[in-house]
Amino acid sequence: MLKNKIENEMAPFRFVELMKQIENNNFSEMIKQQAKISSNEISEILVISSYPPRECGIATYSQDLIKALNNKFGNSLSIKVCALESNETNYSYPDEVKYVLKTSLEIGYEKLALTINNSAGIKIVLIQHEFAFFKKQEISFMNFLTKISKPIVVVFHTVLPHPNDKLKLSINNIAKASKSIIVMTHHSKDVLKNDYGLSSEIISVIPHGTHLVTHLSEKSLKKRYGLEGRKVLSTFGLLSSSKSIETTLEALPAIIKKCPEVIFLIIGKTHPEVVKSEGEKYRKSLEGKVVELKLSLHVKFINNYLDLPDLLEYLQLTDIYLFTSNDPNQAVSGTFAYAMSCACPIISTPIPHAKEVLTAETGVIIDFHSSEQLANSVINLLNDNNLRRNISSNTLQKIVSTAWENSAIAHANLFKELSQRKISFQYNYPAINLEHIKKMTTEIGIIQFSKINQADIASGYTLDDNARALIAACMHFKLKRDADSVNKIIIYFNFIKRCSQPSGSFLNYLDKDKQFTDQNYRENLDDSNGRAIWALGYLASLNGQLPNEIILGAEDIIEKSLSHIATIRSTRALAFSIKGLYFYHHATKLPETISIVKTLASRLVEMYKHESVLGWEWYEPYLTYANSILPEAMLYACLLTGDSIYKEIALSSFRFLLLQTFNKNGIEVISNKNWLQKGEIAGSYGEQPIDVAYTIITLSKFYDVFKDDDYKQKMVTAFNWFLGKNRLHQIVYNPCTGGCYDGLEETHVNLNQGAESTVSYLIARLTMEDVKENTKEPSKTIEIRKQVKPYYDFKNFSYIKME
Repeated sequence: MLKNKIENEMAPFRFVELMKQIENNNFSEMIKQQAKISSNEISEILVISSYPPRECGIATYSQDLIKALNNKFGNSLSIKVCALESNETNYSYPDEVKYVLKTSLEIGYEKLALTINNSAGIKIVLIQHEFAFFKKQEISFMNFLTKISKPIVVVFHTVLPHPNDKLKLSINNIAKASKSIIVMTHHSKDVLKNDYGLSSEIISVIPHGTHLVTHLSEKSLKKRYGLEGRKVLSTFGLLSSSKSIETTLEALPAIIKKCPEVIFLIIGKTHPEVVKSEGEKYRKSLEGKVVELKLSLHVKFINNYLDLPDLLEYLQLTDIYLFTSNDPNQAVSGTFAYAMSCACPIISTPIPHAKEVLTAETGVIIDFHSSEQLANSVINLLNDNNLRRNISSNTLQKIVSTAWENSAIAHANLFKELSQRKISFQYNYPAINLEHIKKMTTEIGIIQFSKINQADIASGYTLDDNARALIAACMHFKLKRDADSVNKIIIYFNFIKRCSQPSGSFLNYLDKDKQFTDQNYRENLDDSNGRAIWALGYLASLNGQLPNEIILGAEDIIEKSLSHIATIRSTRALAFSIKGLYFYHHATKLPETISIVKTLASRLVEMYKHESVLGWEWYEPYLTYANSILPEAMLYACLLTGDSIYKEIALSSFRFLLLQTFNKNGIEVISNKNWLQKGEIAGSYGEQPIDVAYTIITLSKFYDVFKDDDYKQKMVTAFNWFLGKNRLHQIVYNPCTGGCYDGLEETHVNLNQGAESTVSYLIARLTMEDVKENTKEPSKTIEIRKQVKPYYDFKNFSYIKME
């Protein structure tokens, strides 16, 4: 009876969760859920949109956005959905759909507004707007907006220029009821400002999200789909006459004359609304044209609404993507954006989205309905492989900032601003992913560079990268105790062994043919030698956990290198060596090790005394790369020798470094474009993942020794740099490939995912995992810290008077 009553009252506005509980007679669970919602501090964002399984571009958009938000912030944010339906439809939705609104029935709007206002958990209402959604109840929709007491964000998927008075009034009324308006192109923002008179202050541009892809081999994909030897043109999306597919069909005869291996894939079902109004009339007209032009061997219809992985594979095997919309007012296209994310060279008609992102370097724009221009452009691209490759690479660089992960960050930052920072977000840590490192590693070692995420064997190998990879593999082994880590440890150790020289030194550069290059004899390799000692020492510290022959091999190489290490004077090489010898000593307990560490640490002390003044507590007259390794090495020296001067210098120099690299926005490590000279201002871009990783490692050690929560908090801040909490608000770690981009430049990330960056990220990620699991009590050395006279009040970022 209760069920019937609710069904009668709520027919146009179904409470999905409530219905499930009532149908299962689970009233106690329903009460628990309500109590949980009341006490839960996690903020809820309600997204009002069409939603899968409804086949609709905006439905897919919303699902992709919600997935990205959950992946990035799901531990501190709850996303629920109110799915929009016409009166004739009735879908079975996934769990995140909490409500359903029948958009053609007036009563549903009022009840939904009341529910939103009475829900303490809902903090923001995000509405995906398309005019067709609310055309039968425009007044009810406007009343709904004015009745909601929570902040409203409206996303305009269509922005029509040159509005009539009625449309202009409608958009202005929506804007008045909203805290913020989101559009996906700067062109749309300009239209809203210039044609509708909206204030730019409430308009945010968040581009249509795109998927990160692994960039599989085009050749292997073509083989899988039976397209070997073919040049593939493609288009996709829900089919309707606005796609103007006939523009391409009419261009094909000319294309085939020059490129007979061409095949054109038309991917996608007919739009459901088109099917309702005219059935398959448009598709049949296209099929008729294929017959008329004798194109049956060169055109393939894929009449399915493809799952995302299948769609992305079709796009990755595409040689040229064709976008021939005949609607000059189409503000944005998800299909267009997805093609760019797969690095497709694109030929497009001049919709605003295309004009905004396509240049001569990223694609070709043709006139509407111009089959001749399309044919000429396709022939030109197919006959110029270098041009196509360049466009593909430039396209990927252009679009990477629009990854769904970055879209989620932009939305989260907007939500935080609108809530006046009452909504807080915590970045979720990605799962540990070794796939890219596995692809970069051969039986010789880890390859130095990559082109995007494809290992570039021509770049050869370096001791630097394999030393870092050995440390990462050892850390992963400590965490997982897995056989694969042992195999990687053996590979990277053998590489270091190969580089070891009879003199006790190491060479650094090995080419793809396993030959040491001339570069080894033109450069100072002290830093590389120091990294090798760090890696070998760390490996030796795992005695009793790894096969004995590996441990003994590492110890033998270090023992042979001790006399060479004692001659090192390069600042960072000293620091790397001290770290390695610290670990080595814990494995061997050789008194000679302590003596060498004292020698090396004393050199750093002399450097510090020579350069350090109030306001520049450092070892050199500049800050360059791997800076945090220096105070960390001093801390290790103190832990090994007990000499408090090392501890004092470690603390003061690390405070100074943190002041230069942390600010109210997070961490900004020293630019590799412009080192920070004493008395000057550092460069503001060219941030390298390795420097952020080293900072995290050092913070971890300082936290381990002193148990100061400020160090731990800065670890979180620094790690979030990889996840998007950085100057560009873009991800640096790619969760799709498991690789890490090679740097944060002035306006973009460097898309290449080389060994240095990827291994550095992994070390940082494993360090965060280690700290999360570490529950040790503060060490005794914390007492020494109390005797140190700090130069700064670190919490307030200001100098304090020394005693």
